Amino acid sequence: MVYIVVIGTTIFYLDTYTNRGEKILVPNLIGKNVKTISGIIEENDLNYEILDSIYDPKKAEGTILKQDPAPTSFSKLFVKEGRVIRLSVSKKSRLVDMPSLIDKSQRFAESILKNRGLRYTLTYRNTSEANGAILDQLYKGRYIKEGTKLPIGSMIKLVVGRNEAGIPVPIPDFYGLTIFEAKERLASMPGLTLFPVCNECKTYEDSLAARIDSQTPEFIEGVMIPSNSTITVNAVLNFVDTRAPMAP
Repeated sequence: MVYIVVIGTTIFYLDTYTNRGEKILVPNLIGKNVKTISGIIEENDLNYEILDSIYDPKKAEGTILKQDPAPTSFSKLFVKEGRVIRLSVSKKSRLVDMPSLIDKSQRFAESILKNRGLRYTLTYRNTSEANGAILDQLYKGRYIKEGTKLPIGSMIKLVVGRNEAGIPVPIPDFYGLTIFEAKERLASMPGLTLFPVCNECKTYEDSLAARIDSQTPEFIEGVMIPSNSTITVNAVLNFVDTRAPMAP
């Protein structure tokens, strides 16, 4: 008799401890944003964790793309209280490796950054060596090491060495011009080199239509640069003239 009571008590305890017979539906979280699901999770006495993030620029940051276990409506499976739902969510930033550009030529460095989807600005430093070569590579004001993961579109500052002063000339203003118009203007300023960038241009017609919205070195009235300088210009197809005076 005592043996039967012990066995019965044990079975009752195990049933209680393991929530035997408890059936909780797994909610469908696909397509919802992870910031909005806490109420659903708590209501069903479940937990969740983010397993990984998947690059998907077409979806809002944090959109749930996958879940494990799958929703009961699809899997016909039930879970017990406290079950952890593992989620895969979207992210809008894709990471790329920062290359090593030190001692590389300015042109080479610009090409590499462009191919990796990284933006850049240029600044110059007088040096007795390495004319036209990259002396430093900076991200948010600090040296950025080779292999560091960066979101596509990050801005890299390149420090370029100069050991030929050249004849000082005014910085030309190319804002609002097409690349062709900028080249024509530069023809009257011997020694300067134009390096055009148009990430949106896919055809020859695009390159003719695109207009310049920024340049490096930046145009500043009265500021001079050496006559052997390279001016990098960025052209866009949907140009908006931010310098135009606003209508009253």
